[in-house]
Parts: sequence; C-alpha cells; structure tokens
Amino acid sequence: MERSPELEASAKVKEMANSKEISLSAAPQAISLPVNGLSDKEGKGTAETQSTTTLTALPKPSDSRRTAQTSRRKSQFKEKRIKVKATLGILTKEQRHEAGKVLRENCPRQSHGDVVLGQGERDIVKLIEVSNKDRLENLIPVRHGRMVQSAFAYFRGTAMVQAHDLKGTPSSGIVVHSCGDCHLMNFGGFATPERNIVFDINDFDETLPAPFEWDLKRLAASFAVAARWRGFSDDQAREMAVETAASYRKSMKKRADTGVLEAWYSRISVADLQALIGGDIDLSGRVNKKIAEARKSSHEHVFHKLTAPSKGLPRIVDQPPLIYHDTKLLNERAVMAVFKQYRETLPEERRILFDRFKLVDLAFKVVGVGSVGTRCIVALLLAAPDDPLFLQIKEARPSVLERYTGHARVAHNGQRVVVGQRLMQSASDIFLGWCRGPKGRDAYFRQLRDMKISADVETQPPDIMRAYAKLCGLTLARAHDKAGDAAMIAGYLGSSDQFDEAIGDYAIGYADEIERDYRTFVRAVRSGRLKTDVSPSHLETALR
Repeated sequence: MERSPELEASAKVKEMANSKEISLSAAPQAISLPVNGLSDKEGKGTAETQSTTTLTALPKPSDSRRTAQTSRRKSQFKEKRIKVKATLGILTKEQRHEAGKVLRENCPRQSHGDVVLGQGERDIVKLIEVSNKDRLENLIPVRHGRMVQSAFAYFRGTAMVQAHDLKGTPSSGIVVHSCGDCHLMNFGGFATPERNIVFDINDFDETLPAPFEWDLKRLAASFAVAARWRGFSDDQAREMAVETAASYRKSMKKRADTGVLEAWYSRISVADLQALIGGDIDLSGRVNKKIAEARKSSHEHVFHKLTAPSKGLPRIVDQPPLIYHDTKLLNERAVMAVFKQYRETLPEERRILFDRFKLVDLAFKVVGVGSVGTRCIVALLLAAPDDPLFLQIKEARPSVLERYTGHARVAHNGQRVVVGQRLMQSASDIFLGWCRGPKGRDAYFRQLRDMKISADVETQPPDIMRAYAKLCGLTLARAHDKAGDAAMIAGYLGSSDQFDEAIGDYAIGYADEIERDYRTFVRAVRSGRLKTDVSPSHLETALR
C-alpha cells in the first residue's frame, strides 16, 4: 500500500537517525553525553528533557606521538558520540537538513505550482452552506453580505474551501503546527505582556498540525487575490506571492543553524521592523503612525468608545446588528459557570490577577468575515470604576483542517486554539483560556483590542504591499520554526528559487479559481439561495 507524504517523511527521518554514513558533526572532537549516564531503555524518547555536558578534546602542539594519540582520541570520541545519538534518537542539524533534502525525490519543489485543486472541481456553494451549519441564523446574512463585497472578502471567508482544495496537492510530508487560516489580514502588531509591540500571526481559530506548505500557499494566494482586487497587474501580484515564499525560505535557512530555545525566544519587534524598512521614508511613516495609534488602543480607549453610564455603572452600548444584548441567550447561572471554568484554565498567578476584576456587562459582537455567525461575546469587567478589562469570549468550532488532514477529533476546541496560539506566537495574551458552554459548545477567552495593529491593504501601493508580503513570510517562518523543524524544512526548500517560483504559479492559479468561485457565489446570492443583509440596490452598487 502506498504511504502518505507524511508517513514517507517520518520514515526518511528514522532512516537518517539509524544511518552512520551521514556526517554527524562539523566538529568531531566534541561529544555530547547525558549527565546521568542513562541506559538505552531509560534514554529512549527523552531527548528533549535530558541535559548534556560537552567534552572537548584540545590537541596541544606536540610531536608525532602526541598527534597519533590525538587522532585516536578523536576517533574514540566520534564512536561514542554516534552511540549516544543512536541511543537517544538525537539527530544533528545536518542530518535533519539532509532528511528534508531527500524528500524532494518524492515531491519536487517545482511540483507545488502544478496542482491548484487537489480534489478537482467542487460545489463551493454547498461547502459554504456546510460551513454555515450551527451559526446564529440572524448573522448568516451578515456573513454573506461581508463576503459579497469583493473577491478578496470572499477569499477571507472561505478557509474551509481552500482547506478542501489543498488536500491532494503536492506535499513534502513535513508537518508543523499550522495557523490554518494564514491570510495576510491575520497578521499584525499587538502588545506583549511586557507592553512591547511585536508583529506576529494573530488568528488561530483553525490551528492544527498540517503540511507546512498549506499555510504558505494560503498566505501567498491571499496576496495574489488582494493585489488583483486593488487593480495591480498579474506580474505585480505574482511578485508578491514569490516574495512571500522567498522570505520564508531564506529566513528558514538562517533559522536552521540556531537552537530550539532560540526559536522560542525569537520575535519580530519594532526595531526589527525599522531595520527591515531601511531608508524607505513612506513605509517608515506608515509604520510609525500605526504604532502610535496602537499605543492609544488600550482598554481605557475601548472603554470610552464602547460604553456609556447606566444606573450608576458603565454598560456596553448596543449597536445592532454588530453589538447587542440578548438576555435569552445569556443567563446569570450559565455565565457564572463559564467564568468559573475559564478561571481554572489560567495559571495560578493569573487567577489572582483575574480575581481583582468583577463582571459588569456582557454583549454579543460580530467579528471578522469568516467568523461572522459564530458566537462571540464581549465582557466588561472592572477593578475600579475607571479600571476596565475587556475580554472576548469566542466560540471555537472544529478546525476546517480537521476533516482534510485526517487529524483525530480534538477533545476541546477552545483548548486547541489557546495551545496553538501559545505554540506559534512569540508572545501571547496573559488572559488566554478556555471553557465549555452549557450546550456543549467550546470557546476561548482573550483580551479585546489590546494595542492591535492591522495592515491598511486598501491603501497600500504595490511596493509597500510587496514589503508587507516579505514581512509576513518572515513571520510565518518564525512561527513554523518554533512549532516545527527549521533544519528539515530548510533542507527541503534549498537555496535556489525553485520553490518560490512554484508558489508564485500556485498563487496566480488559485487567484484565478477564487475569481471564478466568487462569480458563482454572487450568482447564488442574487438567486436567493444564499441570503444576505445587503439590499439588491446596494448589492449591485457593491459589485460594479
């Protein structure tokens, strides 16, 4: 029976681990030994938790006799190192790099541009109807109304469709913990717990282990679709997609030479952004303006924007259908049970912080494009009359990747989102947590608008959008390095631009498919099969 790319990749890694033909070290005089001298049985499967001590042979200037002794020592050290590695299952970076390179035999890098629809033609209206299942009925027309605005808006709302299309496309077999909905609008800036602003991926509703190429293909395609929406040429759109892949590949090559802990410490800071910008005055001005706006977007700013006094206490102001109260769906007993569950998922010191605040108000809120119709609640908590905390409680549905990756059903989707976010982000929200509602729906908690920065794609000229593509590629490489194996991915990608060009071909090909799908979607809206909150006259204006 033919093995999947993922099983084939796993077999290649094991083959590399057992092979003694591959060079194990660039410095054969150094040996790494477990501190406690574990036996073979004790050492298996514990490579990540064992510390090592390094012994280094330092040959002294000497006569031929000492030279011979040094040579023998090196040979003995190398043999011992091989034995230790075989015992613990530890691979060198060179081995992992070689294991990735070997995967090109079964999945050539240029093949990624050859297949756009991995499962052939499909009924996109039916797929959208499936994705609408169990959403709030009154908000489904709002979702369609946002998606119908443009091909790019449609693309943002159809992560499930692209997940369907990615299944069956060429895959190296290298699996990472993926974002799952990795389009250009799901990147941005936010404040770390230390109140520094970093740039990173900021949406993990669909996070799940998947082939590393899937995130990159969705990201590259999003730039191609957005560029066309802005009226840029196909050459410019393709250049952005290629730049996304090239920056990812080059960054991964550099990261392959660093340690695992360095990947976890790595982040893209404001200083890194400024270094990337260089002397571009226009781009520098845009970034500095965004950072200044973000620093004002605190809980206090949101407090004055979303609330008004009512009976001596601030309350969230209704702005239907986007923000509204619904006492039928929120009863006090259920709310208290949900918050109690959530509190238990916080680390102990965060519980002490959380306990300083008291719940004052709750309201439903419509968010995003793809998330419209899922249950999302904004909670206002106060530690003092002028000391607010806004939390967002967002429904966590099964990842769109689940049915297409063959991943086992997840026990708790709120926990899945939180763990994926902590795993992939360089720094995460201190209030991340999860719960399960009274009707069995999973959800997760996070802060609302804590110094958030998002790209103004509507106003970016081609050169700035291309620079943004480069930044997103670098950021995705950082996330995949932290949640995957940079050396193996770098080995597969190599030093040439073959993979970059193939991703460019894929992105343009998928942008063509998105435009066809969008026309099909619009026909379904006009026919009434898919309901929308946009009136017929406004719909025609939006579609001109």
